[in-house]
Amino acid sequence: MKKKLFAFALSAVVAMSALVGCGSSSTTPATSTKAETESVKTNKGSDPADYKVVMIVKQSDSWFDDMASGIDQLKKDTGLNVSVQVPEKGDAASQISIMEDLIAQGVDAICVVPNDPAALAPTIQKARKAGITVVTHEATSTAKEVDLDIEAFESQTFGELFGEKLAKAMDGKGKYAGFVGGLTMDTHMAWYNAATEYLKKNYPDMQNISNEPYEDGNSVEGAHDKALEVLKAYPDIAGFFDCSAQGGGICEALAENSLEGKVKVVSLALPSMSATYLKDGSMAEGLCWRPADAGYATCYAAYLIASGQGVTDGTDLKVTGYESMKLKDGIAYGNAPLEFTADNIDNYDF
Repeated sequence: MKKKLFAFALSAVVAMSALVGCGSSSTTPATSTKAETESVKTNKGSDPADYKVVMIVKQSDSWFDDMASGIDQLKKDTGLNVSVQVPEKGDAASQISIMEDLIAQGVDAICVVPNDPAALAPTIQKARKAGITVVTHEATSTAKEVDLDIEAFESQTFGELFGEKLAKAMDGKGKYAGFVGGLTMDTHMAWYNAATEYLKKNYPDMQNISNEPYEDGNSVEGAHDKALEVLKAYPDIAGFFDCSAQGGGICEALAENSLEGKVKVVSLALPSMSATYLKDGSMAEGLCWRPADAGYATCYAAYLIASGQGVTDGTDLKVTGYESMKLKDGIAYGNAPLEFTADNIDNYDF
């Protein structure tokens, strides 16, 4: 998949500012909807080069490597002073430590994909009281705390897609288990809940073996080990779905028990992480959104807010799937879901 690339001069940015101001009259710019910060945070003007924006990702892995590539493209396209910081550990404490440093530096905007949104809330508030724009991704519960949360799509719809794909793979019957990276991860839990409710309502012959999701710790090893536990406790399990991008670990566990293709797997996953499993039949379908595009859109939105231009209904964040954002309750939704199978996996290059 190829991202839309764009290059614009200062005059184009200024022109865009005027267009943004002509958005839906029922939706005010994100910068003017929060009491803790000023409606216009700076008198620097609109030149992206004058704004320092930093993205804090969850952890070091292929997913966030791809996100970093999109943010690097944003820098090339716009001249925005934007960079990525990777926490030493995939936890809230490491992210908070980075945020504290950035607050002390007085950056213009902090973007973050929180490991634990609730744990980050006090530091987010501290940053915003210091006049720093804060924009999140994959953290819908932060909407009241931040300037804006950016999502690739509405969680309910994406979660139901997990349920739909798993039901198709399992022919609508049998026992299944759902995985998330962690119980504190907003979007993972939202997808899990939407998927299980969808299956309960539409497929009475499918049985969820647990009252809550299993945690894989956002790691292939964690998914592998947890899948082995499930297989031991439920040898008649017929399917898994994983809301973190670690379904390959489940596939490996199935292969070790000669169950690849027999027990169905649907997972969030990058094409590069899942191609082998899709082609050998051990993963039925993969779902995702392009991390590079999400990083691009999130950091660009942070620049628009920090520079006083704001984000409204219909704002174009200049990348595929985020051309016309839909705002609701402090969250800006794009339309960027991706589905892939053995038949189309070679069409993706990330």
